[in-house]
Amino acid sequence: MRLGSVALAALLIAACSQGDVAPEDSVTTQMPARSVQEFAAGDAMDVADGAEIGTPMQERVATLGLLNKRNNSSQDIQIAPGETQTFGAIRITLSACERTAPWEMQRETGAFVQVAVQPRGSDNFERIFSGWLFKESPSLNVVEHPVYDVWVKDCAMSFPGEE
Repeated sequence: MRLGSVALAALLIAACSQGDVAPEDSVTTQMPARSVQEFAAGDAMDVADGAEIGTPMQERVATLGLLNKRNNSSQDIQIAPGETQTFGAIRITLSACERTAPWEMQRETGAFVQVAVQPRGSDNFERIFSGWLFKESPSLNVVEHPVYDVWVKDCAMSFPGEE
């Protein structure tokens, strides 16, 4: 029994001390169908020129939800990037809206929004929020205000091949 324990311990020590064996690389990389020379010659689509995939930013339309907690009224707002809309004492500016391509695994819809509120008795608006809001993760960034709530509902844009 004692001899078996010693042999087992020796076997375990030998197995642990075989040195650092590098694991085999199980990741395979596939090269594009076009060669590097074709890309260098400009025969392929050049992404570095700033061309966007999908709808250009100025043609996108975001749908935002606006809730007035004081009078329990909610409304959908359709706004384009670069546009500002005022609803009573709240002003909403949309800088950008994005959504992931339909072939990407994690579906995300987001909008970069700036929200300003006009305090009672004032002629000026005070910014209460500036940042990205996400439809799928509404608690990631929140418009914190006692009266108003703003959230993203959609970003209307299309991608090549999408019907």
